[in-house]
Amino acid sequence: MAIPDPLIEVDRAISDLRRGALVKLVDGSNSILMLAAELLTADQLEVLNRQTTAPRLILTGTRANALGIDQTVRPASMISHPNSLSLEIIEFLSNPTTVLVHQPNLTGLVVHDASRLAQASITLSKLARLLPATLITQAEETPDTLTVRVSSIESYIPQTAYALKLVSRARVPLENVENAQVVAFRPNNGGTEHLAIVVADIDPTKPVLVRLHSECFTGDLIGSLRCDCGNQLRGAIDEMVRGGSGILLYLAQEGRGIGLANKLRAYQLQDAGLDTVDANLQLGFDSDERNYLPAAQMLKMLGVSRVRLMTNNPAKVAALTKYGIEVVERVPHAFPSNRHNDSYLRVKASKSGHLFEF
Repeated sequence: MAIPDPLIEVDRAISDLRRGALVKLVDGSNSILMLAAELLTADQLEVLNRQTTAPRLILTGTRANALGIDQTVRPASMISHPNSLSLEIIEFLSNPTTVLVHQPNLTGLVVHDASRLAQASITLSKLARLLPATLITQAEETPDTLTVRVSSIESYIPQTAYALKLVSRARVPLENVENAQVVAFRPNNGGTEHLAIVVADIDPTKPVLVRLHSECFTGDLIGSLRCDCGNQLRGAIDEMVRGGSGILLYLAQEGRGIGLANKLRAYQLQDAGLDTVDANLQLGFDSDERNYLPAAQMLKMLGVSRVRLMTNNPAKVAALTKYGIEVVERVPHAFPSNRHNDSYLRVKASKSGHLFEF
């Protein structure tokens, strides 16, 4: 049997996971079945509880720490209960936005080290833009259960970046610059597309003014005041017009890489009193899940190796440098706050190291 392409293998697993199906993870001779905790149904749990081995809940170490059930620093925690985990407990532990009248009785929970297989289940759940909480079991699989190798999951992000191809480009006149193009990049085996907005004619022999912009439906499209993304998007293009040229990379990593649905969950938590960083941690994510290898690959395909990077985030400078792009200058890119995003911007500065120069 031919070895499946790792990218296609993981993409199919993501699709199955998002529809609530079981997925088989394999690491050498070891294997488990997993499903996404947020899509678990009472009927599924009843079936799993009839198996020889009771299902176990896998949470990120970050989420387990936030819950106070595991203070050990580890990537992932495996949770079990002598009498099996109820649906109510699973929902409570995995989703901080779940509305429960009463906290379930958590007495008797046992915390274990999570294996490489268990950690891979969390990684796959993140790739699927679901909550990073999974149920794993040794239950009997069905003929249509998809199998995915742990090594494919672990290598997915860099592999998709290196597989990016320039698939199309077209002239797209903009309101303030008619000489503009939009360039689309896609992994050669499918997957998420990233875009480049090229303003005017680029001279690759000189440092190019560049902005790495993570897509933001709420800020870019409908004018949300909770962030500064819309101002940054339009302001970057204006600055490129004034400077003569530039490239804005529009990266498909909404909500610092957690996806739109999870970003809205984070907003719910912020409305309940958490700041933007703690909301992500409470959901079980890192404070920033983004990866900038795709951006570096896109710039190289556009013939750009030296940039003046328009950002307030030193982590972007470090990332591009790590991936072979020379950042000759960091160009500040800040806008005045409003009453809806003032605390958000302050937290970005105090906890995420952003440099704001108004």
